[in-house]
Amino acid sequence: MASTIPNASFTVKKSSFLDGNGYVSVSPLPTNLKFICSSNSRPSPHLFAVRATNSENGSGPLHKLGLSDAQCEAAVVAGNVPHAPPVPPTPAAPIGTPVVPSLLLPRRPRRNRRSPVLREAFQETSLSPANFVYPLFIHEGEEDTPIGAMPGCYRLGWRHGLVEEVAKARDVGVNSVVLFPKVPDALKSPTGDEAYNENGLVPRTIRLLKDKYPDLVIYTDVALDPYSSDGHDGIVREDGVIMNDETVHQLCKQAVAQARAGADVISPSDMMDGRVGAIRAALDAEGFQHVSIMSYTAKYASSFYGPFREALESNPRFGDKKTYQMNPANYREALTELREDESEGADILLVKPGLPYLDIIRLLRDNSPLPVAAYQVSGEYSMIKAGGALKMIDEEKVMMESLLCLRRAGADIILTYFALQAARSLCGEKR
Repeated sequence: MASTIPNASFTVKKSSFLDGNGYVSVSPLPTNLKFICSSNSRPSPHLFAVRATNSENGSGPLHKLGLSDAQCEAAVVAGNVPHAPPVPPTPAAPIGTPVVPSLLLPRRPRRNRRSPVLREAFQETSLSPANFVYPLFIHEGEEDTPIGAMPGCYRLGWRHGLVEEVAKARDVGVNSVVLFPKVPDALKSPTGDEAYNENGLVPRTIRLLKDKYPDLVIYTDVALDPYSSDGHDGIVREDGVIMNDETVHQLCKQAVAQARAGADVISPSDMMDGRVGAIRAALDAEGFQHVSIMSYTAKYASSFYGPFREALESNPRFGDKKTYQMNPANYREALTELREDESEGADILLVKPGLPYLDIIRLLRDNSPLPVAAYQVSGEYSMIKAGGALKMIDEEKVMMESLLCLRRAGADIILTYFALQAARSLCGEKR
C-alpha cells in the first residue's frame, strides 16, 4: 500500500507496521505540517492511521487551508454567500404533452421509488446465498451424467463430481445441500428396504461430505419412491392402495440410518399421515435429539415434478400420487397439515412446488412461528431455462425475480436448482 501526500513537509514519527511490501511516499512543502504514522494495535500489513498536525505535541489544529470558521460565518451574515451551482432547470416534457393541473394527492408512493438509492433503502425483502438449499442428484457412477429435462443439472458421481459441486457452492456462500439418490433398479423392491441400508448411497455420501466439509448442513429426503420397484412413496398393496402405517415404519428406519451417517435435517417428503411424530420419536430413541425435521407440510400432487422423476427414474409404475399428495385446488387443507406437523414436532415447514403456491407459503408464514421453506421444483427450473434458451425471457432476471418472490411470500429458505447460479449472481460472479 502507498499513501502519497503531495507538496507537504513532514516527519514520520513511527511506522512499525511496514514489512517491505508497503511504504509511505510524500513530497515537501515549506510548512511546519507534521505527519504521524502508526500501526493499528492489531497487526495488519494493509492498515495504518495518519494524523496531521502543525504542532510538536500533535494536539494542534490541522493546517489551515483558507478562511477560519468565524470568517466564513461572518461573510455569510454580511451577504457574501459563496458560489454554488444553480438549481438545474426542470426537464422539458415531450412536445404535445397536455398541460393539466397537478393532482391534489397527499401521498405519492412513487416518491420513494424515484432513485436507486431510495429503492434500495426501502427494499422489504432481501435475498442471500444463505437462503438457498442446493438440491443435488447423486448416483453410483464415477462420471457426471447430464439430465436432459434439466439443462445444467447432472447426476453427480458421489465420490468426485458431488464433492466438486459442493466446493463451488461453498465458494459463493451456499453451505446447505439436499441429496437425492438415483438407485440401481436391482436394489429396488416393493418395500424399499434399500432406503435404510446404512452403507447405501445416501449414508455413504453423507459420511464423505461430512469428512470433507464438517460444517456443511446436509438435508436428506425421506421417502420410498427412489427405492421402490413401484415408484411410489410408500408400500403398495395388491389392490393399489398405499399402506400408510407400514410405510411410516420403513421411513423411521430410513431416517435413523441417515441421522446415524451425519445428516443434519431429515426431510420426509412422502406425505404419509403421522410420519413426522413417528420419525421424531425414532430419532430421539436413538439419541438424535439434535437432528431437525423439515416436513413437506404442503406437498401438492403437481404436474411440475416431471423433470425430477426423469432425473431419478422414479416415475410411478402405475397410477398417480393423488391419494397421499394434496389436491392443487385446496387451500384450507394446508392448515390441517400445518397443525399436525407442528404438534408432531416438525422444526421446519415446507411448501412444494414454490411459485404456483405463493398463497400457501404466505398461509403457513401467517399461521406458524416455525421457519418456512419453499421448493422451487424441477418444472419451475426447466421452464425458466427453456424460456431463456429461446430468448423469450431474460433467464438471469427471471431467475432472481422468482427467488425474490418466494422470499417475499414468506419463505425463510428456498430449495432451488438455481442455488449456485443465483449465488454467483448475488456475489457478482459470471461463470
